[in-house]
Amino acid sequence: MTGSRHTFTRSAFLLRFLRGRGSARAAILSVGALAAVASLTAGCGVVPGITGGSGDDPIVVMTWAPVGTAATNKPGMPAFARAYARWINAKGGIDGHKLTVLTCNDHNTTVSAAACARRAVKEKAVAVVGSYSQHSDAFFPHLEGSGIPYIGGYGVTNEEFTSPLSYPVNGGQPALLAGLGRQLATTCTGPVTLVRPDTIAGDALPPMLDAGLKVGGHDQAADQRAAEDATDYSLQADQALDAATGSATGTGKGCVVPALGDRNSTFMDSFRRSREDYPAVSTGTVVGSVDQTLIDASGGGSGPYEGAYVTGWYPVATDKRWDGMKKVISESAFTDTSIDPADTGVQTTWIAYSVFRQAVESLGDGEVTADSVRGALDNGRTFTTDGLTPALRWKFTGRLASIGFPRMTNAEVTVQQVKQGRLAAARKGFVDVTTTLERADVG
Repeated sequence: MTGSRHTFTRSAFLLRFLRGRGSARAAILSVGALAAVASLTAGCGVVPGITGGSGDDPIVVMTWAPVGTAATNKPGMPAFARAYARWINAKGGIDGHKLTVLTCNDHNTTVSAAACARRAVKEKAVAVVGSYSQHSDAFFPHLEGSGIPYIGGYGVTNEEFTSPLSYPVNGGQPALLAGLGRQLATTCTGPVTLVRPDTIAGDALPPMLDAGLKVGGHDQAADQRAAEDATDYSLQADQALDAATGSATGTGKGCVVPALGDRNSTFMDSFRRSREDYPAVSTGTVVGSVDQTLIDASGGGSGPYEGAYVTGWYPVATDKRWDGMKKVISESAFTDTSIDPADTGVQTTWIAYSVFRQAVESLGDGEVTADSVRGALDNGRTFTTDGLTPALRWKFTGRLASIGFPRMTNAEVTVQQVKQGRLAAARKGFVDVTTTLERADVG
């Protein structure tokens, strides 16, 4: 076992080294060097249990996400993970094993992200499941060094689609923006402006939107940077509207695409005021930057999102395929209001735990360890999600390796539209954007 672990670690290190030297996209998206070490236990919680994973011992996993920060927050992800543990344990656990869920707040910092990963190693977690972090360069080295698989991240960093220990369940922001670009290429008759975070992760977004626009014969989008934690976006809204109309006269019929995560609501407050002088400009965005709650808060059918196209990874929240997740929430979330069944973070966590459960069940009477879980994920079998995604199967390298995404197994998106203030499916089924992404200019 020790020898195979060392071999794996050396292989993982070599792959990371080659990516760093040979991929311009990896250089663009790299979050940076590791920061100083913080307390291993700061901001972390646990559903009580005994650590372990052999025999009939409980299985230990971790779910992390930023909570209570000035930027993007995903409190529903660790909250749902705790509810899932209560629910599955009330039913006898996973294949007879009780599930212990550790949770950790990554605070949107490299220091805390690394601390969460080190705690997962220290507590002998067999997987990190259904998590969100922008700081993959801080946490993946710790997971790779211990062979801990990362199942179902949110898809906001390049490492989630390159690390041999990553098992993404969706196509992340790249797929969403490529799909939105394809849609806007046929429905937006004027210039498109992308408003995105002025961060390293944000730097990767314009080529993906442009790839979709290009497929439809549309000009590339104007790239409007904005601070991720701003409290007012009046200047950025004015600039985006000017670019979308092609002038300051307000007569153009372009589109503004805000992709600011949690800060979309702040941007739209500014955008709503500025848009009065630009009545012909429409909007489009991606799930994760907008949900039904935000649409309602911004005015519903009379708000700025009315008519907007929105790309997502999964079916709309009212789809019956979410009934299993909603049952977990109703039976085990109790009064936790941070768990919203329409939140894509919560949905991703549900899917990730569904995959993890199948992986453990496939082991039969075998020992449940990080190595065995990873082996179950790597053995070529497919994992089903009740139709919420295509069947998932991870290969060492796939079609999208040419643009730096060898681990992306699911590049399908859904297209929704805000109609009379409600998010509704704009077209049936999924749209595969693999070919679109292959054309992305990531050089």
